[in-house]
Amino acid sequence: MVKRADLKRDGFYKAAKREGYRSRSAYKLLQIADKFEIIGRGDVVVDLGAAPGGWSQVARELVGERGLVISVDVHPIAKLGDVVILINDIANEEETITAIRVALAGKGRNAVDLVLSDASPQLSGNKDLDQFRSFELSASALAVASALLKKQGNFVAKIFQGSYYTQFYNQVKEKFRDTRAYSPAASRKRSSEVYVIGRGFR
Repeated sequence: MVKRADLKRDGFYKAAKREGYRSRSAYKLLQIADKFEIIGRGDVVVDLGAAPGGWSQVARELVGERGLVISVDVHPIAKLGDVVILINDIANEEETITAIRVALAGKGRNAVDLVLSDASPQLSGNKDLDQFRSFELSASALAVASALLKKQGNFVAKIFQGSYYTQFYNQVKEKFRDTRAYSPAASRKRSSEVYVIGRGFR
């Protein structure tokens, strides 16, 4: 839990409020996109675990008018321009994949350029359990990406560092031409989160 006093000193939190982003995590995606060049104009992007919508805001800005963003979360997301919003639990992989395919067809699209996941489990306070739940979410995101990405598509997913991290990293590495791990400057210093970036879906 982040203390209110810490938020008042948090430059990214204050910047998000000032610039109209729904969450400070928007800057994590901005930093990832700038470093790894994973999003292009006109791209189709699926944002998993998207609530409250900070990453979807960034993705929408980066893909431009010709692009498409589909946001998926188990919780409702407030309307965000022309972003397509789906209420689905990404742990129900087949249901989520089907819902996204229907949304794509409705927009005259049939392939996805980038799948994002900043999903985080509800924290229990048990470090090992939280790490495992993070791994489960990341693995579900990878399964959805594997079903939807076009060849040479890209993938970004958050996972908590721990005993399952290497297993997940290797799973991504098997499916992508280039795989990297990255901690954006916008991640809190005490956070155990890391982002695994896969480029060039095989």
